[in-house]
Order: sequence, then C-alpha cells, then structure tokens
Amino acid sequence: MEAEASHPGRQIARAAGVVMVGFLLSNLTGLARQILILRTFGASAELDAYFAAFRLPQLLFNLAAGGALASAFVPTFTAFLTRDQRQAGWRLASSVSSLVFLVTAGVSALAAAAAPWLVRHVLAPGFTTPDQQGLTTSLLRVMLLTPMVFGLSGLLMGILNAHQHFLLPSLAPAFYSGGIILGVLVLVPRIGVHGLAWGTVLGAGLHLLVQLPGLRNRRAHFFPGLGLTDPSVRLVARLMGPRLLGAAAVEVNFLVNTILASAQPEGSLTALTNALTLMLMPQALIAQAMAIAALPTFSAQVARGEWGALRQTVGDTLRGVVYLALPASVGLVLLRRPLVAMFFQGGSFDVHSTDLVAWALLWYAAGLLGHAVLEVIVRGFYAMQDTRTPVAVGVSAMTLNVLLSLLFAAAFLRLGWAPHGGLALANSLATALEAVVLLLILRRRLGGLEGARLRRGLTATTLASIGMGVFLLVWLVGTAGSSPWVVGGLGALLGGLIYLAASRALGAPEARLLPTMILERIRRRPA
Repeated sequence: MEAEASHPGRQIARAAGVVMVGFLLSNLTGLARQILILRTFGASAELDAYFAAFRLPQLLFNLAAGGALASAFVPTFTAFLTRDQRQAGWRLASSVSSLVFLVTAGVSALAAAAAPWLVRHVLAPGFTTPDQQGLTTSLLRVMLLTPMVFGLSGLLMGILNAHQHFLLPSLAPAFYSGGIILGVLVLVPRIGVHGLAWGTVLGAGLHLLVQLPGLRNRRAHFFPGLGLTDPSVRLVARLMGPRLLGAAAVEVNFLVNTILASAQPEGSLTALTNALTLMLMPQALIAQAMAIAALPTFSAQVARGEWGALRQTVGDTLRGVVYLALPASVGLVLLRRPLVAMFFQGGSFDVHSTDLVAWALLWYAAGLLGHAVLEVIVRGFYAMQDTRTPVAVGVSAMTLNVLLSLLFAAAFLRLGWAPHGGLALANSLATALEAVVLLLILRRRLGGLEGARLRRGLTATTLASIGMGVFLLVWLVGTAGSSPWVVGGLGALLGGLIYLAASRALGAPEARLLPTMILERIRRRPA
C-alpha cells in the first residue's frame, strides 16, 4: 500500500476509508449503547439473561445469512457483474433472498417453540433459578424475530458491496445500535429488560431499512421463485456448505463460553461480552473495513485471472491491517482499565464491574492482531471460491479453543484469578494459530505475498509499537490517580501520535500513504 502501489490497492484503501468512517460512527453509537445498557443494568443477573438469550438469534443469523452467505454470494454475484450479466446476477440475488428468509423464519419458529428446553440445557444451564431461566426464555422468544430481518439485510449488504457501494452498509450497524438505544431510553423504564429485547428487534429493522436507498440506480429486479434448479444458486449453496460448518464451529465455541461463564460468578458473562465488544471495535474499524472493501476487488481479480495483481493486493492489504491493528492491541492491553472506567463506570456499573471487564479485555486485546489478520486472509480464499480450506482450519482452531477454554478456566481458578479471563485467553490463542496456518497456506497458494514489501513495513510497525508501549507505561505511572479520561483518553491520543511519528521516522510506507489519501479525499470532496 505504498504511494506507488497499483490501482486496485489504492481502490481498496479508498473504499476502506469510506467503510472506516461508517464503522467509526457505528462504533461510537455502539459504545453509547453499551454505556447506557451497563449503567442501567450493571453486571447483573438480568443482563446475563439478555446476553445468554441473544446468543441463539446471533447464531442463526451467522449460520444462515451472516459471513457464511457473504463468503459464498459476493464472489459469485461479483463474477456476474464483471461479465456484465446483470440479469443473471439479480436472478441469483432474488432466489437467495427468498431462501434465506424461509430458512431463518422456519428455524426461528422451531427455536421459539423449544425455547424453555434450549435455555435449560443448551444456552445457560448454569442459570439454576427458575426466575432467571424463565426470563431468558421470554427474552429469547422476542429476539428470535431478528434472524429473518438480519438475513435480508446481510444479503443486501453483500449486493451493495459487490457494486463497490460501502457507505450505507457501513452505517447500518449504527442504526442497529440506535434501535437498541431507543429501547433502553423509551421501553426499559416501562417494561424492564424486555425493552432491551424489543429495542434489539427495532435495531434489526433499521439495519435493513437504511440500506434500501442503495438499490437506487442499480437496475435491481426481483424474480419470484427459489431458483433451486439455477446453477448459480447451487454454486452458492455448495460454497456456503463448508462455510456453514465453519460458522457453526465458531458459534458452538461462543456457546461453550456462554455455558462456562453462566456457571462462573455473577457478572462474568456480561464482562466477557462487553470486553469482546471493546476489542471488536478497533477490529471492525480496521480489519473488517479493509476486508469488506477488499473482497469485491479480490473477486474481480480472480475472475479476470490476474494472479500477480491478487498476490500484491492481498499482501498490501495485510500490511495495512497490521500497521493499524498492532498498536491498537498494545494500547488496549496497557490502557484497558482506565478505558473501561472512562466509558462504562457509573450508575449500576461500579468499580467491581470495571475490574471484571478490564480483566477479560486484557486477554481479548492480546488477540486483536490475530483477529484482524484473519479477516483479510479468509477473504483471499473466498475470492478464489475456496470456502473449504478456511473452514477446515477454522473448525480445528475452534475445537482447540473449546479445549483451551476448559484448561485455562481451571488454571486461572487454581492461580486465584477470575476464571472468565481464561476463556478470553483461549479465544485469542486459538485465533492467532488459525491466522498463522491460513496465512502459510494462502502464501503457498499464491506463490508468495510480496515478502520483501511485507517485511519492510512490519519491521517499522513493530518497532514503533514497542516505542508507543514504553511511552504508555511511563504515562500510566506519571498519571496514577488522575481521571480515567486523562489516563485513558488523553493517553490513547498521545500514544497514537507517538506511534504515527515513530512509524514515519522508521519508514513505514503506511505512515506516508494514509495522510496522503486523506488529503486526496478532502481535495475531491467539493467535486
């Protein structure tokens, strides 16, 4: 991603800039949402019930319409657009949308009927009181309305991304958070935690509605029918099959963590959920933004057989992700407690709650780089219409994750540490190993990843991150006892500036490219 990089690399970077702006707004609204939720409920049994109930709707969305659908649909749909076969592309989109809605609606209805059994034996067997089990069941039934809405919204997001339209899809999560915020402010005072569940349903609807204007001037056309005999629909199904297995492994892993955390001290599940949310904010802003912007370009290069260009584009995108993710990981690890206190502490969220979340964040933040790199690597496989390889490696990694979760939770208990930290550490370690294995396979598949260019950028990035870390350690000592806004907020700002200056002095190409691209975008804005 140097200034002299090829046009596809700069196209991805510019598109990623648009996505980052949307994700920044989404992260800010998501942060406001979490602050309101935590200050209203604290690390309480009610909130534990909400997060346990939300796990199944999230699982259904991810299995039927989330990353599994995007990884199979976007490359196939993009290939039609690249060959100017738009009618065939919209016929595919129509069939897939009908299938997604029917599947998610049917499974949600069955899950609603079996909700008491699912809560008692699958989602939260650690909830031993009938009141908490009953509350989790009723919350689950409300939120089971979301998978079919999110299914259509996820497909629409893929369609717009394939057209190189990224702004509205990147804003959709902000509207989702906005719906939940309305639930907290308007409904929770009237109906308690059930208002949070109905706010989640409202947010799902807004997530879909905000993207609909993006279809304007896209020559969209809906073809009725399921298209079960359409070869392209069957291709998406074949590509999606392995990805479903991989998504199922990830969700089973999260489900195991939910089960283990539900049996740990009160507030553990809430702490894990919110620490993961904090870690995923920079991950979404950095890695998901670049990966989402890159997938259509990767897919178009594969469709045209431009393997050399693909190799360079993947390598440059990886280098850009590492440049931003590594210092973010260091900053989160060192500033975890003041950041948690700055954002969440207040109301029902007391010092003890801050300690619980900060402890989990320590171990999740250590895995931020692995999560970020993985986002880009798997898109390289999806662009080549290979969903089997990342799924096979992912299933192995998630199996390891479950085993490590059991091992580390027990080890933390023996050391006298809060055991939920062991669950976060297991996730970070398994994800890092998964990223390394897939990177080696992709490197061999593409005949290299521009190793000399990668090493030059990575060396500067690593040294600059170490320098920033040393500064933050001194900063923590010097500002001990100060406001969390000073220690965490000002510390993060100063640390970021020092990292940028150090990386530029060390010759990191991204340190020169990013300001140049920002200026280019500002200059183009009046046009």
